[in-house]
Amino acid sequence: MYKKKDLLILAALRNDARISLTDISKKTEIPISTIYERVQLFQQKLIKGYTALVDFSLFGFMARATIAIKANPSKKELLREYLFVHQNVNSLYRINNGYDFMIECVFKHVKELEEFLDVLDNRFKVKSRDVFYLIDDIKRESFLSNPHFIDMVIPHDHFY
Repeated sequence: MYKKKDLLILAALRNDARISLTDISKKTEIPISTIYERVQLFQQKLIKGYTALVDFSLFGFMARATIAIKANPSKKELLREYLFVHQNVNSLYRINNGYDFMIECVFKHVKELEEFLDVLDNRFKVKSRDVFYLIDDIKRESFLSNPHFIDMVIPHDHFY
C-alpha cells in the first residue's frame, strides 16, 4: 500500500518527470529527504521508465493509427515478434474481445501505413483488423497526474 503523500509525489512526476525534488517539496509540502527516499523506492518497484511525449509530425510523420488485430493462430507468435521490432510500431499491446494485439504506429504518409497493413494481411494472414486513424491528441498520459483527484481515484481505506 502507498500513502497519500506517495501519490502526490507520483502526480508531480506524472506531470513533469524532470521536476526537481525541491519543486515537488514546495508543491506537496513533503520534506525533500522523504521525496528522495520515495522516488528511489518508486524507481525500484513502481516506475517502469521515463519517456518524452513527442510530436512526431514535426519530423514529418503525419500518419498515426491504432490498429486492433485478430491474428491467424498459426502465425500469432511470428506476428508478435514482427510487430515488436518494427520501427514504425510505437506501442504494442496484447488485448482481448476477439482481438490479439493492439498497436499504435506512426508513418510519414498514409500510403506507407497502407503498405504496412498489406504486409500484415499477406505475410501473416491476419484474420481481421480494425484501423483507427489518430487525428489529434486530446488527452494523453494523465491518469494519476492531478493531485486534486487522488482521493477520488483511490479510496481513503487504501491509504495507510
